[in-house]
Amino acid sequence: MPSEEFESAAASFTRIGQDAVTHSRRVTGNALARGRRRRSENAELLKQSGRGTKSGDPTPATLRAAAERFRRARGLAVPAAPDPVPSRSQPPARTPRSGDDDEDFSQMRIMQRDQ
Repeated sequence: MPSEEFESAAASFTRIGQDAVTHSRRVTGNALARGRRRRSENAELLKQSGRGTKSGDPTPATLRAAAERFRRARGLAVPAAPDPVPSRSQPPARTPRSGDDDEDFSQMRIMQRDQ
């Protein structure tokens, strides 16, 4: 016949285990909620800044105007026209390599070639 002390220890162990599971679920829920909240805040900030859109113009006209006002208020130079910026869908142009350099596998040549 088991003693009361053993039954009490088993019940205590079960209760402690259940408390640990409850605590871990609460902490996990809080962390997930915090992550969702921060993702939504970041998405809102991206919308406000004009980023995160798929347009070809990386800087909207409203942000350009705000930047010009900021520069003028501080006496800084304001560019006359924005530089043409390639769209996000266009990869940057690479300079073609000559055929003679393709067969040179020395370490210095490879490092200089890929810059």
